[in-house]
Amino acid sequence: MPTTPYTVVGAGNGGKAMAAHLALMGFDVALYNRTADHIHAIAKRGGIELDSNDPNLRGFARLKLVTADIQAAIAHGEIIMVVVPSSAHADIARACAPHLRDGQILLLHPGRTGGAIEVARLLRDAGCRADVTIAETETFLYASRSDGPAQVRIFRIKDAVPLAALPSTRTDMVLEAVKDAFPQYIHGVNVLHTGLNNMGAIFHPALTILNAGRIESTNGDFQFYLDGATPSVARVLEVLDRERVTVAAALGIRARTAQEWLALAYNATGNTLYDAIHNQPGYVGIKAPATLFHRYIFEDIPMSLVPIAALGQRYGVAVSGIDSIIRLACIIHRTDYWRKGRTLERLGIAALSVTELTHFVETGQWE
Repeated sequence: MPTTPYTVVGAGNGGKAMAAHLALMGFDVALYNRTADHIHAIAKRGGIELDSNDPNLRGFARLKLVTADIQAAIAHGEIIMVVVPSSAHADIARACAPHLRDGQILLLHPGRTGGAIEVARLLRDAGCRADVTIAETETFLYASRSDGPAQVRIFRIKDAVPLAALPSTRTDMVLEAVKDAFPQYIHGVNVLHTGLNNMGAIFHPALTILNAGRIESTNGDFQFYLDGATPSVARVLEVLDRERVTVAAALGIRARTAQEWLALAYNATGNTLYDAIHNQPGYVGIKAPATLFHRYIFEDIPMSLVPIAALGQRYGVAVSGIDSIIRLACIIHRTDYWRKGRTLERLGIAALSVTELTHFVETGQWE
């Protein structure tokens, strides 16, 4: 029987999927959500009903603890899986800071761009002195949706997901710690690599914004990836992807293209990005957001596209396509996502050269 106790922070689609999967594998799992009403049904039943096309991913997953008490949740887990929108990472870091202890792993699913760097800075600023390892995944492991307050469905588990720790010298330790539960995680080099291989930044915001009329007129009643990624929309995604890859190159990183990622994560290939998206069976049945007030904009713009664009501006890369999507999002939501986002100043890395930034993510030391 597995012995490592896990805490899953966040009871949305992804958090419920991860907590249920871990519990069905035999791990002791605590599920935390800051709003008690949101987990009332799960607490009352004592677990989550998991459904999937895979018969091995079905059944009632009994949880050890379901709580809105962050102190109790952090006390339970040796490995803390943070499965919340990255726009909530800062709040979670501040809430966890007083309760963390030496030896724990705080793993962001995913970090988006700059997640581990942001959390490390906030824990330090909050006075946390525990020797905690912060790590992040490049993307979320599951394609999942809630079927009810205590039910969740997993459509697909990705074949391989890169993971990196901050500092990167601890990545192998984290991979060893989680391998019994998640052999899908592979070495992601460092958090610059995972942050700049952020595929949500490419697929989510632009696909949502470019389908704005359809989303608002149908309440999202269409297949997000398969119907939303028309040939013209896919060409826009290719431009954004080239800009992201070029920003990564300015930092000495050979980032995967979106097509390469689809082949890695889903074994989906094609001559163009449009072809590869439409050759991904895991996207079948995934509906579009029902509203434009969705994390694909309010999370992925400030926590993904803003830091990528900021890195491009800092290191001399033109990011006009990415900037256009950020500007459209600001107009649609009547807000300034540059002010709210992960700017280099907010991450504490604005003054660093490429060499200094690389040294930091590899060693955890500023100099």
